Amino acid sequence: MLNGPHVVFAGGGALGNLYPGLAIARHLERQLADVQVTFAGDGRAVERHLIRGEGYNYVAMPGRQAPTGPLEAVRFVTDNVAGFWASRWMVREQQVSLVVGMGGSASAAMVRAAHGRGIPFMLLEQNAVASRTTRRMAHAAQMICGAFDAVRPHLPVDAPFALTGVPGRPAFESLHARLSASGFARHAEGATHQRRLVVMGGAAGSTTLNEAAPEALSRLAAELDGWQVVHQSGEGQLQPTERRYQAAGVDALVVSHIDELASLLAETDLVLCGAGGAMLAEVSLAGSPAVLVPIPDEDGDKQLANARIFAEATRCPMIDQRPASGDVASALQQEVRTLLVDSARRGELAAAVRDLARPDAAEQISHLISDLLCGVGGRVAA
Repeated sequence: MLNGPHVVFAGGGALGNLYPGLAIARHLERQLADVQVTFAGDGRAVERHLIRGEGYNYVAMPGRQAPTGPLEAVRFVTDNVAGFWASRWMVREQQVSLVVGMGGSASAAMVRAAHGRGIPFMLLEQNAVASRTTRRMAHAAQMICGAFDAVRPHLPVDAPFALTGVPGRPAFESLHARLSASGFARHAEGATHQRRLVVMGGAAGSTTLNEAAPEALSRLAAELDGWQVVHQSGEGQLQPTERRYQAAGVDALVVSHIDELASLLAETDLVLCGAGGAMLAEVSLAGSPAVLVPIPDEDGDKQLANARIFAEATRCPMIDQRPASGDVASALQQEVRTLLVDSARRGELAAAVRDLARPDAAEQISHLISDLLCGVGGRVAA
């Protein structure tokens, strides 16, 4: 029998669907000493390693993202039905008090299971375009925490909504506090340092960035003089990306995953990245000038919508990689060339990016969870 409330953070499919929960969980544990936290994901090894490495329980739930073709449709149905029934069993047997849906197939199954069992749930909507789960379940949610005010038109008029932003991981919260205390001086005055360009292909691997970045940077040999290039390729993309850089004649450090990303971005002068909600939140906390390359999808082009809002607010360049928009490598070459040689422009972008940071997002959401738990009877100890 549990002595305190049991909160499940459900996400998966992309690490960005789990990262915010880590920061929220840390704040929640400070507020409720007897809280039990569990993370639910899609079972990939990288998810288990991440969550268990942070000291939390992790459970794998069957599930699949929307099928891209008819051959995937049967597995989509069977896996998600299995995930729903596994979730229904878990929320009852594990005496779950509250579910926080953060995106991904495990989130959808767990949120629907909680609703079916009469268990409260919250939704964290990281994008400017609401996901299918948010659109379908918003009417029953106890609270929807959003990254962008632009998501409101996608929700029922009477849906409870809080504009919280997306929490960055605890390391990024600490980084933002440290940079704030130093006036966002990344390097000691007068000190020389090697400038660094970081390409973030994402945990799952952005095929476009992994292919276009080596080609674009191969055309910028003069401008890259004195720069270090670090490229995070994502799962299963390490060797192909390394070969592209070798063929392009660019000296780059290519890794599949970066554990200490906050520390790396603290010493980074320019970032090339996608436009997922978690990525933009952490780039903002780090105050990193960025070139955005949003990843297209078939459900409202969520990253493109995020990138447009972010780019308008910060003037960071955005490259549309949809097929009708032209050659991504050439567009990258043009935008990156300007920023490699113009340190003043990079400084302007960094200041604008910092203005979008929400270092209190995790604390705000954890307070909302605590308030909801106070109204949950039976499962929560006094």
